[in-house]
Amino acid sequence: MKEFISYTLISLGLVFWLWGTLPLLGKRSVLFKLHSLSVSDTLGSMAITVGLLVHFPADWSLLFLALISLAIWNTILGYVLAFCSRGGQKDG
Repeated sequence: MKEFISYTLISLGLVFWLWGTLPLLGKRSVLFKLHSLSVSDTLGSMAITVGLLVHFPADWSLLFLALISLAIWNTILGYVLAFCSRGGQKDG
């Protein structure tokens, strides 16, 4: 049962990774494409990491650190991309 849950989460993560590439083919703005890609990439990476956590519970500390790093890195990257898309203009 543990292996089934692990492989299901890893497969779900791969589906999120592939699903995030679909908006890149559309005609929407670059920011919409980047947002869709970053959200699905984050969710996919987290699902894969949780799947690995279920499969290898002895390595929980490293995998938990990976989860936290993914959440922080992708949030900060989103803010940086939004700031750069404004051309560095300041409010007010």
